[in-house]
Amino acid sequence: MAEALVGLGGNVGDVRAAFDRAVAMLCREGDIRLLARSSDYRTPPWGVADQPPFINACLQLETGLAADALLARAQTVERALGRERGNARRWGPRPIDIDLLTYDDLTLQTAELTLPHPRLLTRAFVLVPLAEIVPERRVCGVRIRDALAQVDASGIERLPPR
Repeated sequence: MAEALVGLGGNVGDVRAAFDRAVAMLCREGDIRLLARSSDYRTPPWGVADQPPFINACLQLETGLAADALLARAQTVERALGRERGNARRWGPRPIDIDLLTYDDLTLQTAELTLPHPRLLTRAFVLVPLAEIVPERRVCGVRIRDALAQVDASGIERLPPR
């Protein structure tokens, strides 16, 4: 079994409900098990500032799927929840985004998947929820909590439980 860290994000529609549905859909086959889920966070938009704030969260999963199969499952779930990657503006509004951040300590670069996620250690909207669930986890030799201490996390707000 492998451990995977996954980022969730979105800013269109009922994003928090989409997160709940995404987790259920990811885990329904029995080959993915949820180990931890962060709180949901309201975060400023990144990349394209002219859009509503995002909601972000992270998951710690255990899976028997290979990394590419886990990515394929995540993309299937995205499509089922209304995400159309082909026509979307990069970093623009979306109902849900599911990013595979790490898969064990695998380093991989293919046309479809780069692991660890290339911008993981520089994005506060990912590091804040990750630091909640796996602060001591090392990515590229850096602890998540140490990476978080190096970025500007202003404007990120933990949302109350629903």
